Amino acid sequence: MNSRTSNGPTPEPREAAPTLSVRGLTKVYGPRATMLRRNAHRLTAVDAVDLDIAPGTTLGLVGESGAGKSTVGRLVLRLIEPDAGKIDLLGTDIAGLSRGELRRMRAKATMIFQDPYTSLDPRMPIKDSVVEPLLVHGGHSRSERYEKALAMVRRVGLGDAHMERFPYEMSGGQLQRVAIARALITDPSFIVCDEPVAALDVSTQAQVINLLNDLQQERGISYLFISHDLRLVRLIADEVAVMRHGKLLEKGDAVRVFEEPEHEYTRELLAAIPGRSPRSRRFGGLAGCDGETGTADLRQEVA
Repeated sequence: MNSRTSNGPTPEPREAAPTLSVRGLTKVYGPRATMLRRNAHRLTAVDAVDLDIAPGTTLGLVGESGAGKSTVGRLVLRLIEPDAGKIDLLGTDIAGLSRGELRRMRAKATMIFQDPYTSLDPRMPIKDSVVEPLLVHGGHSRSERYEKALAMVRRVGLGDAHMERFPYEMSGGQLQRVAIARALITDPSFIVCDEPVAALDVSTQAQVINLLNDLQQERGISYLFISHDLRLVRLIADEVAVMRHGKLLEKGDAVRVFEEPEHEYTRELLAAIPGRSPRSRRFGGLAGCDGETGTADLRQEVA
């Protein structure tokens, strides 16, 4: 008899492996102490951090400036090297990858930076900036590259004419959309979003957050969304992790963390949100957003 048709209990479906799994991640800056330099000052920027991000979900990593958030984002892509810990990214322990293997990995795991003005080459027209990752990773003809770039530019809400423009001819909101198109062009499964809307005005922030949400639903992308602004994290995160001085203080389901924070520092961060009553567990969100649900209206004009 085929075992699949037996009368035994139906096995539980297996959970999908996490897109990112980090254990004991540590980064220390500064010289090591020696016999001649016993009082060497060392800074533990990231201290034994554990994180998991499931496929198609967003982990919001929050904390004040200097908490170690951006360092975590760079470590998980091995843009900088950890001093300790294990990083499994897209099913691979990336510690032993060669430079060539890392480059190939980064076609599927990439980053969106905070400042769109400095993350794009001012000498390149937008079409060349968006196409550039395909040149690095290869595998497409010239016409295929530009067709794909045009499709990405259109998908992020820009027009065909933007392809010929230079960064100085565009607004901050438009440039961050270009940065998103550039990140998407290699069809990644994981994106580190390092304060991706911090340099934008409030209404444009809501538009970009909604674009990221829609792209995630369409493509199943996992995000590590790094921000000091809990209002933004509320709009995008499925889970939240709170950092301070390199340590992870609290992590859990986003609704639980926002509504029933366990750590005193998390409560302090929530109490500091403008417009939020310290006695209330709810807050108003962003301008142009529904404060009750934390969702913003995507159907606004491109900045």
